[in-house]
Amino acid sequence: FLFEQIDDFTELLMPEDLLSQTSILAELRKVMTEDACQDVEIIGWLYQFYISEKKDQVFAGVKKNVKITAENIPAATQLFTPHWIVRYLVENSLGRLWLLNRPGSKLAERMDYYIAPEEPETDFLKIGKPEEIKLCDPACGSGHMLTYAFDLLYAIYEEEGYEADKIPALILTHNLTGVEIDDRAGALAAFALAMKAAAKLGRRRFLRMEAKPGICVLQNVAFTDAEMQDVAAVVGKDLFTDELRETLMQFEQGKNFGSLIVPKLRDPAETLRVVEARDFVGDLLLKEVQDRVMAVLRMAEALTPKYHVVVANPPYMGARNMNPILKKWLTTHYSSEKTDLMTCFIAVSKNLTTPNGFFGIINLPSWMFLGTYSELREELLTNSTFLNMLHLGRGIFGSDFGTTAFCIAKRPPKVGDTGIYRRLFDQHVDVRTPTQIEQLFRQEDYNRYTASQSDFKKVPGQPISYWLSDVIKNAFATMPSVGSVTLSSNGIQTGDNDRFVRQWHEVDGVKSRQGNKWVPYNKGGPFRKWYGNNEYFVNWADNGREIKQQDNCCIRGEKKYFIPGITWSDITSGPSSFKYFSEGHLFDAKGPSAFFEGESLTYALGFLNSKVVSVLTPILNPSLSFQIGDFRNLPLAKASDVPSAFKAGQNAELAVDFCRADWDAYETSWDFTTLPLLQPDHRAETLEDTYTTLRTHWQGMTDEMQRLEEENNRIFIDAYGLQDELTPEVPLNEITLTCNPAYRYGIKNDVAANEARLRADTMAEFLSYAVGCMFGRYSLDAPGLILANQGETLADYLSRVPEPSFMPDKDNVIPVLDADWFADDITDRFRQFLRVSFGEDTFRENLRFIEDALGKDIRKYFTKDFYGDHV
Repeated sequence: FLFEQIDDFTELLMPEDLLSQTSILAELRKVMTEDACQDVEIIGWLYQFYISEKKDQVFAGVKKNVKITAENIPAATQLFTPHWIVRYLVENSLGRLWLLNRPGSKLAERMDYYIAPEEPETDFLKIGKPEEIKLCDPACGSGHMLTYAFDLLYAIYEEEGYEADKIPALILTHNLTGVEIDDRAGALAAFALAMKAAAKLGRRRFLRMEAKPGICVLQNVAFTDAEMQDVAAVVGKDLFTDELRETLMQFEQGKNFGSLIVPKLRDPAETLRVVEARDFVGDLLLKEVQDRVMAVLRMAEALTPKYHVVVANPPYMGARNMNPILKKWLTTHYSSEKTDLMTCFIAVSKNLTTPNGFFGIINLPSWMFLGTYSELREELLTNSTFLNMLHLGRGIFGSDFGTTAFCIAKRPPKVGDTGIYRRLFDQHVDVRTPTQIEQLFRQEDYNRYTASQSDFKKVPGQPISYWLSDVIKNAFATMPSVGSVTLSSNGIQTGDNDRFVRQWHEVDGVKSRQGNKWVPYNKGGPFRKWYGNNEYFVNWADNGREIKQQDNCCIRGEKKYFIPGITWSDITSGPSSFKYFSEGHLFDAKGPSAFFEGESLTYALGFLNSKVVSVLTPILNPSLSFQIGDFRNLPLAKASDVPSAFKAGQNAELAVDFCRADWDAYETSWDFTTLPLLQPDHRAETLEDTYTTLRTHWQGMTDEMQRLEEENNRIFIDAYGLQDELTPEVPLNEITLTCNPAYRYGIKNDVAANEARLRADTMAEFLSYAVGCMFGRYSLDAPGLILANQGETLADYLSRVPEPSFMPDKDNVIPVLDADWFADDITDRFRQFLRVSFGEDTFRENLRFIEDALGKDIRKYFTKDFYGDHV
C-alpha cells in the first residue's frame, strides 16, 4: 500500500546515484539518526519539508492572483501539527470518551493534556468494548493524529486485558480511519500506522499480520451516462437507487472537494458488500466498471457519519484563493462556512460524528468572532456543547495569525453546562514558539476561564467571548448598540486609487473643499486619537462622475458625505483610535466613518476613545481588523444615564483642539501656518531658550491631554461599573501628540535619548521650514503657504508678501537641486535666515545649538544626498 507501481520499465531500475556518498540516501542516513527515528512523527516533518518547495511555488502564484487548483491543494494547505496539540485533541475526545465509560480507568494518568470536566457527566455515548470505538481524521495528512490515537487505543486495549500481539491488528481493523486527497501523504499515513504496529509486534509478527491501515485516499471517479447502464448491471436493479446514482456522481471532483463530500447513500457498506461479491472476471468491461463502483463505495463508506470521535487539523484556504469549481460548490453546500476550508471542516467534523460523540479541531480563531461566521456560531452554540478550548495566540505554525484548538460534544447544551477555556497569550500580536505556548498550558491556573454558551448569545453576533465578566455581559444585554444611534458605513472604493487619490500636497489648491475637484479623504492611518491623519484628497469632480464610471468602484454611505463625523483605522495591531473630522470630508473602506444622530458627537467620541472600548473591541473582534459591523455592536450607555456625560463631551472637545493644534504644527498638515519655534508665544532671546520654552509648552499639552483622557476614562468606567476590571490611567506613549516623544518614538528608548531625538528633529524641522522660505513656499512675514503650485513666480510671491524680511532666490523661486549649489548656497542662505529670524547678536550661539542638536555642521546637513529626498 505504500509504493505505487509504475507502468513502464523504470520500475525495474535503481534510482540514479543511489549508492554514492552524496546521494539522497546517504544524506537521509546522516539526518535520520537512531534518536530521530524513535518517533514516527519524523515522517510528517519529512513530508512537510518535501512539499515546501511546491508550497512556495503555489503561493507565489497566489500573489499573482492564480487560483489554487485541485492538484495543488495539498501543497498549499498542509501544516504539521505540534505533538502536544495532537495529544490535547485526542486525549480530550477519545480519552474523555473512554473515561466516561470506564470511570475507574487509569488512562488519565498518562494523559498530560487532558482537561477534566468541572462536573460529573451522566449523559454520554455508551461504549461496550474497545473494538466499538471508531475514530476518523478527515484530513489526515501523514497521519500524526492517527498515530497518537493508536498509542492511546493500545493503552485502552491493554487496560481491558487484551493479548498484546492481537491489539495492533484490532486497532487497524476496527478503530482508525484516515481520509486524505494527497496520494503521497496518504501512503505515509498508512506507513506511519504500520510502523506503530511493527514497533509493538516485532518484525516477524508484523509481516504476518494481514490487517492494513484504514487510510482512504480520495480519487476522481466519473461515469458517463452510457456507463451508468453498465453500473446498473453491476449493482443490480434492486440496489440501483437514485441515492446510489447520485453518490456515484459525487466523486467526479474527489481530489478537489475531498472530505467535504457528504455521500447521498446512507449505507454504502452494505452496497459495497453486495457489489464486491459479484463475479465479472469473464467480462473485462463490467469488471472495470465494478472496480470503479467499489472505489466510490469505499470512499463513501469512509465519509459516512459513523464515528464516535473525529479529530483534525484541516486545510486552510480562503475563498479568494479557491479555484472557481470549488468556490461555487462550497457556496451551494456550505453557505455558512464557505469563506474558508477550515470552517467548512468544522461542519464536516460535526457531520461525521455520531450523536453524543466528540470532535476536536485546531484552526484559526477568526470563526470565533467575525460576523462572516455568525450563522456557523449560531448552529454550533445551539446544537453542540463546547467541552474545552485552547485559545493559543500566534506561534503554533510560525508567524501565523493565531490558532485555537477545541473539543466539542455533538449534543445540544444542557442548563448549567460550562466549558473550560484557556487563553494562552497576553497580547494577540506576540509570536511565541509552540514550546513556550505549551509551558503556559502546563501552568494550570494561567488564564483559565469557565463559561456557559448561553452567555455568548448575550453579545451581538454571538462571539465565543469566554472571558467576559457579568458586568460586561450586562452592558451588552441592557444598553443600546452604537448602531442604533448612528449611521455608519465603509466609504468609497474607487477601483483605481493611483488615478483618483492623491496626497494633499500633490493637488492644485490645497484648500479644495466640497464643490471642487479634489476633496479631503479619510483613509485610516496609524494609531492616533482625537484628530489627525488628514493626508489624502480624492477626485470628486461632478459628484464623483469619473469614479462612478469604474466597473469595480463601490460607493457607500453617500447620504452622509461632507458632514462632520468620527473615523478610525479598521486595521490595527494595537488599541483602536477614533478621530473627529470636520465637514467637507469623504472616506474610504479603510477609514470607515460614523455619524451620530441619537447622541452628541463629542460624547460619543469620548466614549470611543475610553478604556471601556479598549475592553469591548476584542470581544467583538480580537483580530487586526475592527470592522464596521463590530463598531455598530458596541454597547453605548445613553448620555442621560451617565452622570458626567456633559463633562465627557467637553473633555473630548478639548482633546480634539489639542490634537488639532499639534497636527497643524508640522509642515505635513495642510492647515500648517507657522513653525512653533517662530511663534511669538514661545520666542526668547536665543534659539536654545526658545526651544526650552516650546518644550515646556509641549510638556504642558501632554500632561493636560493625559489628565483629560484619564478623567474621561473615570467617567465611562464608573458608568459601566468596571471599577474592578479597569483603572483610568493612560500610559504616556498612548497620548497621541507628535510633540510627545514617548508616543513619537516609543518607550523603548530612555527619556534622555527621546529628548535628544526630539531636540534634533525640532531643529531639522526648523531647517526644513527655512528651506521652504528660501523656495518661496513660506514666508517669515505671512502665515501658511505662499507659493504651492506649479507655475507660480516671484511676482506671485511679492503680491502676497510685499515687504519680505527674508527673500527667496530672486532668479529662480524653486531652483534646480544641483548638488554643489545645494550645499553651498543653501548653507549661506540659511545663515542669513537665522540672522533675520533671531538677530545678529545671538547668531553664533544659535548656530552652535542647532549643530549640537543635529550632531553635524550645517553644510553636511544640506548635502543633496542627505536632504534631497525630503525636499
